[in-house]
Amino acid sequence: MNGLENFFRSKNKVNLLLAAANILVFLVLSAMGDTEDGYFMLRHGACYTPAILEGEYYRLFTGMFLHFGIYHIAYNMLCLLLMGNYLEEIVGSVRYAVIYLGAGLAGNLLSMGLELRSGSFAVSAGASGAIFGVMGALFYVVLRGRGQVGSGTAGRMGMMLVLMVLQGFADTGTDNAAHIGGLAAGFLLAVLLYRKKRRNPGPEAWEL
Repeated sequence: MNGLENFFRSKNKVNLLLAAANILVFLVLSAMGDTEDGYFMLRHGACYTPAILEGEYYRLFTGMFLHFGIYHIAYNMLCLLLMGNYLEEIVGSVRYAVIYLGAGLAGNLLSMGLELRSGSFAVSAGASGAIFGVMGALFYVVLRGRGQVGSGTAGRMGMMLVLMVLQGFADTGTDNAAHIGGLAAGFLLAVLLYRKKRRNPGPEAWEL
């Protein structure tokens, strides 16, 4: 109970707000129609390369908050709540928001680029690219901690990332380009934004 109270009293609320936004959008769309229907999702902001090329650039952002069915959002939000709050606590709310949104956009852009190269287009949606970005950033933080931060180790994180990427390739209909693009972007954004906390006594501070 104390852990739950501390979570809600924490100033690190961006991750919770992002999860709430994803869930709220899903509930609203579920009340309006079938979230597993590609045409329905396309009408409500899912990513679709031809539409983006025609000027609907907002889809690169809105697609990050849409999910195909209850299993899709339940899995993504569970991953987000388990890992996102930890990263936000480490890097701060503003940096966390930049990593999350930047990785999600990068994943969608890579997916779009590969579709243009292949000439095959599909309706895509989900927060997975952003969540893989969170994982990529956490992996960098673990590496900067000389292989361990808290209970996380570089070996465990690396194995988890490999398994999740492989799972994506094993499942049909998964946008693996968005996963890999988000993962790489999250790692690179952490390289740019993360600074280890100073060890000198006094109020907690982050180097700029």
